[in-house]
Amino acid sequence: MELDLDTSLRFSSGIVVVTTRRLLARLGGESNWQEWQYRAGLSLVHHDHGGVGTLDLQDDTARLASWRYTLGHNPEALRVIDAFQAQCEVVVHGAQPALPKEQACPRCKAPFDPDQEECAVCATEIHTPPSTWTLFRLWRFAKPYKGQLLLGFLLTLASTAATLVPPYLTMPLMDNVLIPYQNGAPIDIKLVSLYLSGLFGAALLAWILGWGRTYILALASERIGADLRTETFEHLLRMSLEYFGGRRTGDLMARIGSETDRICVFLSLHLLDFATDVLMIVMTALILFSIDPWLALVTLLPLPFIAWMIHVVRDKLRHGFEKIDRIWSEVTNVLADTIPGIRVVKAFAQETREAKRFREANRHNLQINDRVNKVWSLFSPTVTFLTEIGLLVVWAFGIWKVSRGEITVGVLTAFLAYIGRFYTRLDSMSRIVSVTQKAAAGAKRIFDILDHVSSVPEPGNPVHLERIEGRIAIRNIGFRYGNRSVIRGLNLDIKPGEMIGLVGHSGSGKSTLVNLICRFYDVSEGEITVDGIDIRNLRIADYRRRIGMVLQEPFLFFGTIADNIAYGKPDATREEIIAAARAAHAHEFILRLPHGYDSLVGERGQTLSGGERQRISIARALLINPQILILDEATSSVDTTTEKEIQKALDNLVKGRTTIAIAHRLSTLRQADRLVVLDGGQIVEIGSHDELLARKGAYYRLYQAQQRQAENDYGVQVAELEEGTA
Repeated sequence: MELDLDTSLRFSSGIVVVTTRRLLARLGGESNWQEWQYRAGLSLVHHDHGGVGTLDLQDDTARLASWRYTLGHNPEALRVIDAFQAQCEVVVHGAQPALPKEQACPRCKAPFDPDQEECAVCATEIHTPPSTWTLFRLWRFAKPYKGQLLLGFLLTLASTAATLVPPYLTMPLMDNVLIPYQNGAPIDIKLVSLYLSGLFGAALLAWILGWGRTYILALASERIGADLRTETFEHLLRMSLEYFGGRRTGDLMARIGSETDRICVFLSLHLLDFATDVLMIVMTALILFSIDPWLALVTLLPLPFIAWMIHVVRDKLRHGFEKIDRIWSEVTNVLADTIPGIRVVKAFAQETREAKRFREANRHNLQINDRVNKVWSLFSPTVTFLTEIGLLVVWAFGIWKVSRGEITVGVLTAFLAYIGRFYTRLDSMSRIVSVTQKAAAGAKRIFDILDHVSSVPEPGNPVHLERIEGRIAIRNIGFRYGNRSVIRGLNLDIKPGEMIGLVGHSGSGKSTLVNLICRFYDVSEGEITVDGIDIRNLRIADYRRRIGMVLQEPFLFFGTIADNIAYGKPDATREEIIAAARAAHAHEFILRLPHGYDSLVGERGQTLSGGERQRISIARALLINPQILILDEATSSVDTTTEKEIQKALDNLVKGRTTIAIAHRLSTLRQADRLVVLDGGQIVEIGSHDELLARKGAYYRLYQAQQRQAENDYGVQVAELEEGTA
C-alpha cells in the first residue's frame, strides 16, 4: 500500500509491501528498506481517528513500527492486513493460502472487494439504463383493479369498433345513392335515412362507450398512482439513516411526486390512447384486407420504415429522458437546499451564489432537453411525411384500379376514410414512444427505491416486550462508516435508571454509539442487548417507542404547538399535553403566544427561539414516558439563562429513566452516575466526575482545557467591558 503521511503527519510518500516471506516498508526520504520476517505473535493492527489512519506492526511485547496515511488509502490498508495475516498463517503454521477476505457494503451489506471504489449493487441504481419492460412491473399495483381494467379494455374494444362503422357505411352510400343520382336516378329517401341513422347511431354509441372507458380507466389509473406513491413513501420511511445519508432530499421528493404523477398520466391517458391505436390499426387492417387485399397491402407499405425508426429512436429517447429526470432532480435539490436554509443564505448574503447554482442546474436541464428534442423533432415529422407518402400511393393505386373497373368509387372512398384513420392512429402511436420512455425512466427511478433493502431490517421472528426496564449491555461492538472505523471493541453495561454521560473529542464516536443503541444503524460486530435481548430481535417501531430523544437541534413540524408536543403520541389528551409542557417548563411561554397551544409554528419551528424549541422537544419526549432517554447536546446551543430553564426540564425528564447524555460542556454532566470517556471509538475511562478528575487522565485533560477556555472567554469579556466603559 502507498503511504502519504510521515510519523509527524506531514505529507510524504512511502510504501508497505507484503511478500510471501516478509513485510517490507520504506518511508519517503529513506534509502533503506525495513524488513520483518514472519513469525509467531507478529500482527498488524489498524485504527483511524480524525481522518488519519494508523497501521501498527506489533508482537507480544512491543510495537515494532507505525505508519500513517489519510483515509483515502484505507481500502489498501485493509487489503494489506488480510494479506499479512494470510501469509503469517502460511509461513508459521503451514496453512493453505487463504483467499482475500471480502468487505461488506455499509449501505446494502452486499460483499465487495476493498479495492473497489463503490459497491456494484448500489452502483446499479445509478448506471443501469431504464428499460420499457420496467413498466410491466407496475402490474402488481394494477392487479387489485383488474376488474375495472378488463371492463375498460372491453369498452375500448367496443368503442373502437363503433368508430369503424361510419367509413364502412360510406361505401353503399356512395355506390347505391350518390353515384346513381349523378347518373340520373332518383334518391331513395328511405335508404338515405337508413344510412344516416346508422352513421348517427355509430357516432352516438362511440361517444357513450368512449366516455365510459375513459372514466373507468382514469379512476383505475389514479388509484394505481396513489398506491404507488403510498407504497414508495412507506418503503422510504422503513429505510435506515444510511440510505438518506447518500441521497438528496429534492431527488427523493421528485421521485415520489413528479415521477409517480408522470406514470399516472401515462396510465390514464397515453396507455389508453396506445391501446385504442393498436386496436384501431389491427381492426382497420382486417377490414381493408376484407375489402381489397392488394389495396390493403399498398396501404401498409410505410409500416416497416416507421417500425425501424421507432426501434432506432427508442433507445436514444429512453436514455435521454432518464438523464432529464436526473438533471431535473438537481434543480429540485437546489430548491430543497435553499428554501429551508433561506436564513443562512440571507445571513451570509449568498443570494447571488444560490441564484447562480439554480441557473447552472436549469441550464444543464435545458441542454439535456435540447438534445432529446433534436432527436424527437426529426422523428415525428418524418413519420408524418411517410404517412402522407403512403396516402398518395393509395390515391394513385386506387385511381388506377377504379379506371380498370376492379373497384368502385365507393370502395375507394371507404378505403381513403379508413386510411385517414389508420395513418392518424399510426402517427399517434409513433408519438407515444416519447411518453412511454418518459414513463419507463420514471418507473425505473421509483423501483430503485422499492428494490432497495434497508440495512436495518425487521427481525423474522420478533420478540415482544411488554415493558423495558432499561438495562443496556454493549458487548464488543464494532461499526464502520464505509472504510472508516468509528467504533471498535467497545463494551459497556448500563443499569436500569442509571444516567451515563458520554464525553470525548469530536469524532470520538459518541453520537455513533447513541445511533447504534437507537438502532438507526446496525453494529458491524458484537451485539447490543436491552434487558438481555438483542435489539435486532425486537420490532423496530416497538423498540423506538420506548426511547425518548432530545437533540441538539430539535426539529418541529409545521403545525400547532400541541401537535408538535403530541407527535409521539397523537391520541394524547389536552391535559396530558399541558402536563408534559409544565414538566418541560414550557407552559408559561406557550400561554404568552397569541393562540396558546393552538399557535402555529413555522416550518422547522423558525417562529420560536432555540430554547423554546428545545423545551417543546423535551415535552414531546416526556409525553411518551420513555424507559430509555437519549440527550444529544441538549443545552449546547442556548444561552446560560435558557440553559438553566432547560436543565430544570431535563431534571424532570431523567427521573427513573435510563439516560444516556452527550455534552461538550462537562459541567452539565456532573449529576451523571458515571461518565464514559471515548477516544477513537473506544472507551478510555469510566467513573464519576470526581473520580476521573482525581485520576488526571483523559477526562482531566478535557476538563482542564474547557476551564482554560472559559477563563480566556471571561477575560476577553471583561476586557471588552472595561474598554467600553472607558
